[in-house]
Amino acid sequence: MFRRTAFLALTFISIWTATSGTASAQEIQRGKLKKLDVEKRTVVVTIGGKDQEFKLSEETQVLGATGKNLVERLKGFKEGANIFVRAGDGGTLTGIRHDEAPAEGNMPAPADGNGPQRGKVKKVDADRRSITLTVDGKDLELTLTDRTQIRSASGNTQAEQLAEFKVGADVMFMARKQDGKDTLVGLMPARGEDGGRRGGGPGSRVSPDTSSLKPLTELGKDEYRGYSGGLYPDGKNTRPESHEAVGLKLARQVQPLDSAGKPDPQGKIVLLSIGMSNTSQSSQGFQQALAGESAKNPQLVFVNGAQGGMTAAAIQNPKDNGRGTQYWSTVDQRLEAADLTRKQVQAVWIKQADAGPSQGFPKYAQTLQTELVRIVQVIAERFPNCKLAYLSSRTYGGYATTPLNPEPYAFESGFSVKWLIEQQLKGDPVLNYDPAKGDVKAPWLSWGPNLWANGETKRADGFSYEPADFVADGTHQSPSGQRKVGRLLLDFFKGDSTTRDWFLRK
Repeated sequence: MFRRTAFLALTFISIWTATSGTASAQEIQRGKLKKLDVEKRTVVVTIGGKDQEFKLSEETQVLGATGKNLVERLKGFKEGANIFVRAGDGGTLTGIRHDEAPAEGNMPAPADGNGPQRGKVKKVDADRRSITLTVDGKDLELTLTDRTQIRSASGNTQAEQLAEFKVGADVMFMARKQDGKDTLVGLMPARGEDGGRRGGGPGSRVSPDTSSLKPLTELGKDEYRGYSGGLYPDGKNTRPESHEAVGLKLARQVQPLDSAGKPDPQGKIVLLSIGMSNTSQSSQGFQQALAGESAKNPQLVFVNGAQGGMTAAAIQNPKDNGRGTQYWSTVDQRLEAADLTRKQVQAVWIKQADAGPSQGFPKYAQTLQTELVRIVQVIAERFPNCKLAYLSSRTYGGYATTPLNPEPYAFESGFSVKWLIEQQLKGDPVLNYDPAKGDVKAPWLSWGPNLWANGETKRADGFSYEPADFVADGTHQSPSGQRKVGRLLLDFFKGDSTTRDWFLRK
């Protein structure tokens, strides 16, 4: 029973993160409430045996609670309670909730927001944005909002995603009261007992056998389902000479800039990461590696711009007045918090994917490629001095226990990156980086570190992943996984011909 309860809690942690849009799943920590002082706006939480003090603000999200102010929303939190917390910059809590994932036969009252529940679909009204679920013999009608997260759905719009849930289907959901209405926070198919892509008991893997897959770096001119390997054309893992020459030329232009983007010996060189929760976790591993790296250029500043739930599809339009606007606004806020500006960003690292892929190959990889085109165009628009963009594909997804991004989709995202770079190599004007050839539409593109390895099967360079490198969902990285990926990132930026001159101390 404990395993199932823990599984449900971990499954819906990602929904909480994506709904709030302010932090990655890794930043959510489980602990025990030791002391709460609402008047002083402080809370002490015991995490991993150590007491940590956090700040509270009126913006702190208290999941499952109602009230006009913070005092009222925190009334139900008692010392000794098991809780989840999510910390933002400066040690301020951006979210807090009780750790009360329900066990079977002990479901919380409908729409109380305390945790995930199981139900059966009775009625779906996509036009009215509502769904009626039968829970413990009682019908519960829930209204969707713009922030409702629907997992394992392939539709492009929320209405299309909702329509995929058929009458009679078993689902897991999370709900809460909002403005007096029962609203749907998250929805996903209930896991069955068949072990399929949407089935399997808690902890069972959803990916097919991956033993036949080879990293792109080792596939060479051999093919995967009709498409050759290698990071670059002709099965090669090195940049074409002409592209390398341009990269070196642009790298020599990278220099410290002031807030207005003007050369300044006392200025900064900003390297920014772009992506989702998985990217944020990798970025945190990179930050840990950077902290102990004495050879780093002291004027280099790395900013983690990746955010939980912000997939490629979500961030490709910064003017959508939705999640795209939210994502890029948060990036701006993180730069500002570090006393930096957009004009100081000169290089980016991108790792992106989409949630719940179901299109097969090559369709999903092509869709992701198209989204990446738009993302690098956004980078060129928002960061006028960004010259260099490095991309990586997903980490291994074969340990995944949810359909968030399992294999072979994690592996196939490598083709999205490969084809994107080849698109620029062929001179597609939508990815032009040379002002002499017209309007600049994108930075110069290159592979960053290759992050995919086939589980415990070691690559030629000895790199591999163990199940312990991931948390319970088999997708998000554990601390050991973060350290591994962070080290790959550090080694890449220290050693690549187009990065080492500006990344390392002179």
